[in-house]
Amino acid sequence: MTTTPVARRVTKALGLTAVAAIALTVVLLSPLVLEGISGSRGVDWNRLSQVGAAYGFTSAIVSALALAGVALSLIVQNRQARADQIQAIRSYYLELVRLELDDLALFQPVWGATDIVDPDDQKRHMYADLMMNYAWMGFEIGTISESLLRDMVAGMFSGRAGREYWSRAHPSWTARSSASRVGRRFVSVVGEEHARAVAIGPPPRAPRPSGRPPAPAPRVPRRWQAPAGALIGLGTGLALGSFLRRRR
Repeated sequence: MTTTPVARRVTKALGLTAVAAIALTVVLLSPLVLEGISGSRGVDWNRLSQVGAAYGFTSAIVSALALAGVALSLIVQNRQARADQIQAIRSYYLELVRLELDDLALFQPVWGATDIVDPDDQKRHMYADLMMNYAWMGFEIGTISESLLRDMVAGMFSGRAGREYWSRAHPSWTARSSASRVGRRFVSVVGEEHARAVAIGPPPRAPRPSGRPPAPAPRVPRRWQAPAGALIGLGTGLALGSFLRRRR
């Protein structure tokens, strides 16, 4: 015989009601049961209640500490879940950038027109963005200190590509990092190092790689090589002339 879902729900509700009634009965009869077990008749329950109330303050403190521990655990779990979500989004973003780097001509038009015309400059801009995101993630979780961050971006801004990247990407970084104190500090530190590098002066112009092997340097003859060559040639000529005269 099969039971319907309605019958199962009714049976479950009745079972829960019976369990609750039994628990309430046990709680109400517990003083009488304890009195019968201990054999102490005529106990002054008012005095016992006063003794129990004396420990009420301690019980409240313990309960408050337990509640605070539960709240702290929930906060930590919430932050960890959010950090995992942010990490997943950033990992996905990095994969998209790597895919674009593999075939820049194919995927670059998806982002719209850009003022970076040279394909090599486009790749440098994207690589600089990856490096900046790496610095941001390390600074956010604490593995990159502020002094290390300053050293990293100072080296990055010593060249033309790094300076041009921050000049273009600075508004975007400011907008997306303004929601947190750590993000605002990150943008402030990077901006300070960029301004310091620009104040020093223009970066040295690096030579463009042409893809051709470097031309060998011309060899400078040593001073003794010319006289020695002349003597060897003279000796060879005399020996050859003597050999020809003997053949005659």
